[in-house]
Amino acid sequence: MSTITSLTAETCSVQIENGELISFLSDGKEYVHQKGNPGWRKSDDEMFPVIGPTEKNNFIVHTKRGDGVQDQHGLLRELNYEQVQVSNKKSIYKKTYQAESLIKNSKFPDKSSQEFLHWPFDFEFYKSFTLSENELQIRFTIFSDQGMPFMLGYHPAFLLSGDEHEIIQSGSNSINLQQVYEVGSNAFPVLDINTIRLKHNDKKDVVLETKGFDNFMLWTEVPNMICIEPISQYTSYTDQIFSEKNMQISSGKEVFTCTIKLADE
Repeated sequence: MSTITSLTAETCSVQIENGELISFLSDGKEYVHQKGNPGWRKSDDEMFPVIGPTEKNNFIVHTKRGDGVQDQHGLLRELNYEQVQVSNKKSIYKKTYQAESLIKNSKFPDKSSQEFLHWPFDFEFYKSFTLSENELQIRFTIFSDQGMPFMLGYHPAFLLSGDEHEIIQSGSNSINLQQVYEVGSNAFPVLDINTIRLKHNDKKDVVLETKGFDNFMLWTEVPNMICIEPISQYTSYTDQIFSEKNMQISSGKEVFTCTIKLADE
């Protein structure tokens, strides 16, 4: 069942559907890609405990507790959020996974050979939204067994004008949509940086500031939408074997934040 939560602050409002950010309005203008429009069937998502395609690794991730089976971007997206707290300006959601539980893979059989996914570690994954004037903080808190290997990515999609005039600014570098198109499904890497800006001509710029991620990747195939994705690491251009040797190792509690700001300048 779909449950929509609304948060409000001054001239801004946010809508969240079962843990998915589906709207960010400011002064009557929408900033989030709308489901049903060309480009992507969602408006935000998470990538955990892996980022990127796993088919090249036979869908296997090697850990000291044994192998896990993961499809592209991990099994977290196959779990449902439970809303655990809500107020006028804040909403918190949780997903819980018990080690070795078999999770039905929605990509099977049309897009994957793996009918079930599993992971050899317990975890609780919290996602909180806190709204203030022209600013939305999204906080991810992961409680897990110590020593669990993981990657984390956040996958929000932003609404564009459709005329391809927008650019993405990373420090002194400017990236246009054509450059993102050319990279295709690998996504365009923007590495070793924690702030990025989507420049609009007809409304406020969107600035993403992150803590814990330290990298971004950009993806779109259409002129009306772009995904600006904070990621803990970039995997698409490597032939690496997915294992804990090239993943972060959890201390038992990890916190990541992505703050989406609307800025005039």
